[in-house]
Amino acid sequence: MEVSAEQAEEARAAMLELFPEGFEEAERPGGVELAAYTDAQGEERLWHVFGGARATDVADGWEDRWRTFHRPIRVGRLWVGPPWERPDPDLLAVVVDPGRAFGTGAHPTTRLCLELLQRLPLRPLLDVGCGSGVLAIAAALLGFSPVTAVDVEAAAVEATDANARANGVAIGVRLVSPHERLPSAPVAVANISLEAAQELPERLDAEELVTSGYLEGRAVQLEGYVHVERAVLEGWAADVHRRA
Repeated sequence: MEVSAEQAEEARAAMLELFPEGFEEAERPGGVELAAYTDAQGEERLWHVFGGARATDVADGWEDRWRTFHRPIRVGRLWVGPPWERPDPDLLAVVVDPGRAFGTGAHPTTRLCLELLQRLPLRPLLDVGCGSGVLAIAAALLGFSPVTAVDVEAAAVEATDANARANGVAIGVRLVSPHERLPSAPVAVANISLEAAQELPERLDAEELVTSGYLEGRAVQLEGYVHVERAVLEGWAADVHRRA
């Protein structure tokens, strides 16, 4: 499926919702081509969201080629990768099975959050919109304690709980509604949409807040917080805010 450059940001976000296990992206003269390995049900979801898509049969063995899409990443003291890759013995390993969905840590916004977390003092931490649990697990391995993870999706809570147990870390995981008051913690990390991030000051009590999930061109202003630091990667941004 090909979209214009102006539509690319919105299309990427939709593809992440449809195929959290991963999709491919390639630059084209007319814009950006987005592709995912999927079945008839996945093709139908594409039609519902985008109003059209081109399907192409792939040769046998595509499942193995799909695995090559999920490569490990290294961010500071952390290694994040799928279970079929060998972790770097000198780094803290976060092993996440992409089959559980909600991301494996390779997206630039996740990498930016992992980078910024390693610059903060170790304290109790809240992960808002935990997805697969990469950030919460990494925080626990780094020494943040206790770590609490919340999400509005039951499947994300289940995935985070399973991934935490697989990585041998203790994380308190709970399901929350979209607008309820969140648990208090000295530091919170939220890799979510810009709109959801801007609502956080009304929903939680945190001294420092790391936000991401939006492009570099978007400005983030949180009521009651001062902006401390911004990190950017591949056109995406993450910010550190401190309570005024």
